[in-house]
Amino acid sequence: MPNLISTLNKGLIVSCQAPVNSPLHEPMVIAAMAQAAVNNGAAGVRIDTPAHIKAVREKVQVPIIGLWKQVIPGSEVYITPQFHHAVAVAAAGADIIAIDATTRYRPDDENVADIITLIHQELGKPVMADVDTIEAAKAAVNAGADIVGTTLFGYTAETRNFTPPSWEFLTQIIEQLNIIVICEGGISSPHEARKALDLGANAVVVGTAITGIDLLVQAYKSALT
Repeated sequence: MPNLISTLNKGLIVSCQAPVNSPLHEPMVIAAMAQAAVNNGAAGVRIDTPAHIKAVREKVQVPIIGLWKQVIPGSEVYITPQFHHAVAVAAAGADIIAIDATTRYRPDDENVADIITLIHQELGKPVMADVDTIEAAKAAVNAGADIVGTTLFGYTAETRNFTPPSWEFLTQIIEQLNIIVICEGGISSPHEARKALDLGANAVVVGTAITGIDLLVQAYKSALT
């Protein structure tokens, strides 16, 4: 695990995802995005759904942070919400499993510590805990997470009035916790990515600003009309 994670240190991780209703939401297209990212220096990629992870695994050798977004009635947790989702992500070829590690109610009343323990013991994979607050980050570390990501800051009820990236939140995690920290969410320029590393992040994830064609075109169209 340490050697795998160390390959991401001070590197760029490209999130290669697309909306379900987009023509880009095809395994071969996502795999092409990932391959282009790696060809141009990405240290790793972050991929959603087993089918896409499998397609990407066939094209790249860098670490894949895998997840599976699933909407489950009664819970707002959607990033790899249950252990069986983690099993599918691991089987598809992910090296690191990303999970929602916020304090929100989880499906079937599972808790973060239990799913992290199962991923470690049954799958032998490190866990990236996607969090939204310093309290959630501390709980994730205590639960055994290998990596903490700022992924969900700005996307939960507790933080939705804030816009990522939050340099203050990132700094809080770095200063208060002894954990690998990945800055993810709202990084929109190379300058911001550099700032994240300068503040002490171990790596940075960039998604929409690189691969979000649908959202980027919508933004440009909106500005021009």
